[in-house]
Amino acid sequence: MRRLVITIDASRDLSEIADYFLEQSINAGDRFVEGFGKKCQHLAEFPYLGRSYAYINPGLRGISFMQYIIFYQVIDEGIEILRVVSGYRNLEAVFKNK
Repeated sequence: MRRLVITIDASRDLSEIADYFLEQSINAGDRFVEGFGKKCQHLAEFPYLGRSYAYINPGLRGISFMQYIIFYQVIDEGIEILRVVSGYRNLEAVFKNK
């Protein structure tokens, strides 16, 4: 199995998403967490599945999951999850100061 790294920014994003789901529906939160884990493990095995977002940051890739985009970069041993954000956000602004 390839390595999967989740950055501090991505962890914060996931914490905010989890808080949102706790307010809405525990079942939806469970589905999100389980699906997110599976999606990331799949990405670690096949890191080029996601589309390129190089116009925002060189090497940046992303893949849709529910109404979010999992942003990551390919590293030697696998992938590094950088952010998990709503697909409705201004994506360029999310990475502007990174």
